[in-house]
Amino acid sequence: MMSATALLQAAQQIKLFIMDVDGVLTDGRIFIRDNGEEIKAFHTLDGHGLKMLHRHGIQTAIITGRDAPSVGIRVQQLGIQHYFKGITDKRSCYQQLLQQLELGEQQCAYIGDDVVDLPVMRHCGLTIAVPNAHAQVLQHADYVTRAQGGAGAVREVCDLLLDAQGFLAAEMAEYLA
Repeated sequence: MMSATALLQAAQQIKLFIMDVDGVLTDGRIFIRDNGEEIKAFHTLDGHGLKMLHRHGIQTAIITGRDAPSVGIRVQQLGIQHYFKGITDKRSCYQQLLQQLELGEQQCAYIGDDVVDLPVMRHCGLTIAVPNAHAQVLQHADYVTRAQGGAGAVREVCDLLLDAQGFLAAEMAEYLA
């Protein structure tokens, strides 16, 4: 875990926020209908936080090992710029994304919950886990959200990034006027 000062300094540098899906944007449960259709629940707080990031030039990405149509729909709804599904080698995907965007590792934040996220998390400037993440993931996280995955954890990170970069007060002023 980082000190509050180090966390703020790391968050100030972030230009790309990368997320896993199951267990982060969702609570990790997968509902499967008799016809094989997967159903996932997403939290609206997370969605609004991501839209605020986009307004301030912070790009967002999803790197997920699964390929669920509902995630693609949510990606489109939220305007997430970079979506990689069915990825078995998350680190290679991450490295290609950094090259494409011409970003350094210190400019990236990643939120995950399971060991498959560690190959990326260990190479980001800011690593985040949800509180119910696997023990190894918690051990490697710079920050652990108070909110569970699927219950506003991503929004918590969005607010952290916006606050560190001086944008949160202006975003909130719109609603407090």
